[in-house]
Amino acid sequence: MTPTTIVPRTSPPTLGLDERITGALIGAAVGDALGGPVEGWTPEQIAERHGGRVRGIVGPWHGDDWRTARPIAPYHKGDGHVTDDTLMTHALIRVYTGVRDHLDAYDIAGHLVPDLMSRPRWIPELEAEALPLQRIFLAEKWIVARLHYGHADPREAGSGNIVNCGAAMYMAPVGLVNAAHPEAAYAEALEIAGAHQSSYGREAAGVFAAAVAAACAPGATPASVVTAATALAKDGTRSAIEAVREVAVRHSDFESALAPLRAAVAPFDTVGPDYRAPSLGARRPSRLHSIEELPIALGMLLVGDGDYRRTVLGSVNYGRDCDSIATMGGALAGALNGAAAIPADWSKTVAEASRLDLHAPARELAEVAREIFVRDTARRRAHESAFAALAGER
Repeated sequence: MTPTTIVPRTSPPTLGLDERITGALIGAAVGDALGGPVEGWTPEQIAERHGGRVRGIVGPWHGDDWRTARPIAPYHKGDGHVTDDTLMTHALIRVYTGVRDHLDAYDIAGHLVPDLMSRPRWIPELEAEALPLQRIFLAEKWIVARLHYGHADPREAGSGNIVNCGAAMYMAPVGLVNAAHPEAAYAEALEIAGAHQSSYGREAAGVFAAAVAAACAPGATPASVVTAATALAKDGTRSAIEAVREVAVRHSDFESALAPLRAAVAPFDTVGPDYRAPSLGARRPSRLHSIEELPIALGMLLVGDGDYRRTVLGSVNYGRDCDSIATMGGALAGALNGAAAIPADWSKTVAEASRLDLHAPARELAEVAREIFVRDTARRRAHESAFAALAGER
């Protein structure tokens, strides 16, 4: 097909840190809630179920039978309910507000694990107060099993876990704390994710955090975000992003991009064509493969030219693990454009239905990010002074 000529969208240079953090976190939560009810289905099944493409918040796939219908039960996905993507993102923010500095794998063991297993919170999909541990997927329960019960070295606890997007899906806070510094975000996310994931699952966590950091830079564009992600990505993750980018730049409408994007990422995706019945080689460590969610989120950011609505709706209607794809795409588009770009009726519905103050985590993280930057500046200056004394004048 003939490439579409697009005037690149530029991130508003006047958006400050608070606006970008708020946009990223609300954007991620809203994307998560929109994608939840159609997670696991194909674009064709989604269109048949909803009489066309999803254009906003929809109800459960099985309607009032959500409590018993398999494979969804017992989760009320839809009606504006966030999923574990947002629950884990907010949990990581609470770790940052407790530590108030950069995090490492030991902070996951010392702060995140107790948060997941000791304090009941409102779980939208369960419509009840429960421990977050009772909602999160088995790949996230692994953190508790390995760190609390197994006493594993936090830096190595992710080894042996299923390789998937479980760590990447909640790494937006790392990119926001390292706003406009993709390299630092990448390194910190890799350190944190070592407690949860290995191989290309861990790599995706680092690359997604880097992309969020790049989206916060004044004047950032969808293209600059993807370029920053590609520059840091390694092995199959980099190859998958490059393959998706080559396809995405030829499209400006997600409808025409759905099948080509899937075809582009399929050679790198170990799950296979049947999302609910993964292939025998699925989710094993590999240097040749990639999770599907991150490259597709970056691809939809390009297809939508950074526009929040277009990016998220493209991610949602892609199907498969579309709540995580829309979480990532929503965070990136939100960081580029700020919270004002997110449809107000969507964010209002999600906040009310999920019983969440979507603004509070953003305010807390922005405050912590500023404190960390002050510490970073002092540490950098101390190093500069020490190195100058060592190196002498030349």
